[in-house]
Amino acid sequence: MNVELAEERILLLPDKLGAAQSEGRAWAKRTEAFGAFARLGGLLQKPKDEDYEVVYRELRLQPFWRLSASTTHVYERTRQHKLKVAPEVQSVTINGQDFPVANRDATVAVTENCREASQREWLFDGISKKADPSLKSYIGSDAKPATTDDLNEQAKAGAVIVPPQAKASMLTRDVISQAIRKIEADRVIEETMRIDAIDLFYRPVYAVRYRWQGKEAVVEVDAVTGEARGGGATFEAYVGKLVDREFLLDATAEAANMFIPGVNLAKIIVVKSLKLGAKA
Repeated sequence: MNVELAEERILLLPDKLGAAQSEGRAWAKRTEAFGAFARLGGLLQKPKDEDYEVVYRELRLQPFWRLSASTTHVYERTRQHKLKVAPEVQSVTINGQDFPVANRDATVAVTENCREASQREWLFDGISKKADPSLKSYIGSDAKPATTDDLNEQAKAGAVIVPPQAKASMLTRDVISQAIRKIEADRVIEETMRIDAIDLFYRPVYAVRYRWQGKEAVVEVDAVTGEARGGGATFEAYVGKLVDREFLLDATAEAANMFIPGVNLAKIIVVKSLKLGAKA
């Protein structure tokens, strides 16, 4: 099997809210962020605005991966087909070859010419490494191609660039392993797979950490969808840190060939293509 890898891309989703609007939405969720205790306290005595202290705020770019694969199999196989005939038929002749009849069935050997094609997409959270189909809602949200220099410019301006814990090479190997399937063939004419997209998306998230009565809680605001929720997290460890392309994008043919579980590497050739990057 020949496997072609698309060129990896970085895609940046737009900030549709901005800092001021995002912080306003976070403020509206501050009480919920502290849970049932704060809501109960609000029934007894409503907390004043000055009771809440903003102790930290960040704009971060949070990663997720989109990979897609298309496979094509063209092959031949010989199969025995039963041809139902009338009671009086003793044999049938096809292309000059006679086939006897038994119990009103003539068993005919035929060559089946087969073609199978499939397309599949995977979405992975860049931090947890887990597949997350809900990330599909971000695809097509006016994402723009970006470079590591673009990301680092945002880091210098104060944004937190969260590096993906799920690496492109690891995910590519997993996708290849899942996309490969067995076929029943006597002769394989074509067997190809294209990893059409290896896309690292970054989506903007605002996070505000509040302090109230000695406790702290974080509200996150998704700057793409506008959703605000409590119980979030912050990533101060990455404040001011820059990223490099080799760390973010490492799905080379050599890396993909290292180990593909359940696949005989002698039967698979992975090559890098310069022209396969799929549009988001």
